[in-house]
Amino acid sequence: MDIILIPGFWLDASSWSEITPALEKAGHRTHPITLPGMESRDADRSGIGLRDHVDAVVAAVDALEAPVVLVGHSGGGAVAHAVADARPDRIARVVYVDSAPLGPGGVINDELPVVDGEIPLPDWNVFEDEDLVDLDDELREAFRAMAIPTPKGVAYDKQELGDERRFDVPITLICCEFGSAMVLAWIEQGVPFVKEIAAVKDISYIDLPTGHWPQLTKPAELADALVSAVGRA
Repeated sequence: MDIILIPGFWLDASSWSEITPALEKAGHRTHPITLPGMESRDADRSGIGLRDHVDAVVAAVDALEAPVVLVGHSGGGAVAHAVADARPDRIARVVYVDSAPLGPGGVINDELPVVDGEIPLPDWNVFEDEDLVDLDDELREAFRAMAIPTPKGVAYDKQELGDERRFDVPITLICCEFGSAMVLAWIEQGVPFVKEIAAVKDISYIDLPTGHWPQLTKPAELADALVSAVGRA
């Protein structure tokens, strides 16, 4: 199976480097993506929006033989969901790593501080305590050293979706900050944030208790969770 790995904010393809060996050992072909504007700190990010990231992953899907699995971490989950909307007949599963499908009209995060038209990794006090679980001082230093500013438009643009066949694509939620029991409770309560999840016809859950960056805090456990979600070739 071809697996496209979509990083979240401030990260590029290299953020999956500790994850891909386990997937490849399980018989899969991995395709970590560096999204437009995320090639380096010096890359031109002006004018890049959410749709540019979606289109880049759609192009990667089109270059492979179906079926394809998408893995999206954090804001990469919104990108993955839009790709499933654009190519519902080519996606075997979407795996959301501490993320969720973003519905039409939603934004990934329009509260992050913008500096000169882009979003650098902010101070740690901007994040919730749940985000930072297991992210010790050494990991924080390593994260900041690798972090690349995210284009403002990716965080602030509204999600555009148009094909309800996206709800036919099976999904797996790898739940880190909040466990699956909490997600199921939100669905039961009709919380707007999980409306798009509730409409999906085939959902599975894997609990991986840690903070928002499991590829940094618990890479071996995340790799195992992804192999479990996707299966072995």
